[in-house]
Amino acid sequence: MKGKWRSYAFAAAGLAVFAALAWLAYSRGPLAATEVSVATAAKSDLQPTVFGVGTVEARLAYAIGPTQAGRVLRVHVDHGDAVRAGQLVAEMDPVDLAERVRTAEAQVREADSRARTARASYARYQDLVARKFVSAEAAEARRNEADVAAGALAAARAAAQGARAQFGNARLLSPVDGIVVAREAEPGSTLVAGQAALRIVDPDSLWVMARIDQGRARGLRVGQKAAVELRSARGQVLPGTVARIDLQSDAVTEERLAAVQIDAAPAALFLGELAEVTVRLPAVADALVVPSAAVSRRGGQTGVWRVADGKVRFAPVATGAQTADGLTQILDGLAVGDEVISHSTALLQEDMRVRIRKP
Repeated sequence: MKGKWRSYAFAAAGLAVFAALAWLAYSRGPLAATEVSVATAAKSDLQPTVFGVGTVEARLAYAIGPTQAGRVLRVHVDHGDAVRAGQLVAEMDPVDLAERVRTAEAQVREADSRARTARASYARYQDLVARKFVSAEAAEARRNEADVAAGALAAARAAAQGARAQFGNARLLSPVDGIVVAREAEPGSTLVAGQAALRIVDPDSLWVMARIDQGRARGLRVGQKAAVELRSARGQVLPGTVARIDLQSDAVTEERLAAVQIDAAPAALFLGELAEVTVRLPAVADALVVPSAAVSRRGGQTGVWRVADGKVRFAPVATGAQTADGLTQILDGLAVGDEVISHSTALLQEDMRVRIRKP
């Protein structure tokens, strides 16, 4: 008899252990419903913003180089030097350009003398025609000679002007007040036409070229206010203004390029430095909003997860503006008071069992 009661006791204990394990599995273990937090769609006034990361670039940059192939004779400035508009920054070896200028100017003087002589001869023949000492045909021949001499003089002057321009182009001048950011040639270097010896930027034209996600760039306009934070000056927010929005977006990264001009640029601003840009978009009044964490993508659609009969369902929605404090505008797909999942302890799947966390 005692053996039977002992068997019953062991069986009861085993059932209890099994029941406890089953309870743990379904309440806390791998078979338990996923715990989620929900939020309620509500009306609110929004101040949407968009965020982007970019680099400091120069809107006005100049490559200073010769207009024809030649050898560098002198370079007068170096990287980091400040230059003035019209300042001589480098010189190309003129070789025989000076002699060409002298030859061309001598040819101008010769052509000018011939032209004056031809004009005087034509004037004299006109007088002789009036006195009937020579024929009109003879005077016409002298007029043709004067015209040919005038054309030769014009051609000589043009050639001299071209020679002087070539000689002047051997002197490389800065087109603006700026900063030398690159010295790419040294004396003795040979450059081809258009190759840069120096690169100069206008420091007043520096701005941040920011990359902004296309999906969040709705409402982005030129003239909107922005906040710029340089990586070298964390915590220091610089006010700026959207100065330009590129018409062509990046099809690979799906980003839009926006140029943000810093309203009061610091003295130390370095080309290529990373910067974070936040642009304020137009305010939206009385918008239907949910936490941004509740919005997700599934199968190429934007939507939210909702709870129905203890299971989750994906509900597609149309979204609008977003704010920096984590709210997203819902344009279609939800109504005021609808509950959506804002946080989950596991990756949600269609028809997954969930348990709403009590506040």
